[in-house]
Amino acid sequence: MNITSAFHGIRSLCIDSAPLIYALEKRAVYITRMQVILDLIRKEPIQAFSASIALSEVLVKPLQNQDTKTVAAYRQMLLHSRHFQLISITPAIAEEAAALRARYNLKTPDALQIAVAVSQRCDAFLTNDLGLKRVTEVQVLVLDELEV
Repeated sequence: MNITSAFHGIRSLCIDSAPLIYALEKRAVYITRMQVILDLIRKEPIQAFSASIALSEVLVKPLQNQDTKTVAAYRQMLLHSRHFQLISITPAIAEEAAALRARYNLKTPDALQIAVAVSQRCDAFLTNDLGLKRVTEVQVLVLDELEV
């Protein structure tokens, strides 16, 4: 499906950690798709969210590599961007995540991300995990299925 078509009508989007990594670290296979999505977020505008756990997931490799520039870039994107908001895990979100884990046998990080999408009433959840398409509480967009 074309990215522009897939994002038609989306005003709030929760983004999984992998697409964030693809965008910031400019992964060759995904950079064009992610740039189109980031442009849509800025221009439409679309409010983007992610669970605070995303910060711990995206920082691992840069910290291991002592890549302070990439660490700073992630902090800028996730903590100081006008169109992006990290959502803290509240008890209500944790309970929703537990329900999602029970219903779909999800891993905790995935359940927390989707619980944030549900709590923020997001129109869609962007991931590259095809297995998450079984979740019905929010529209799941898989990056590999999107075309420029």
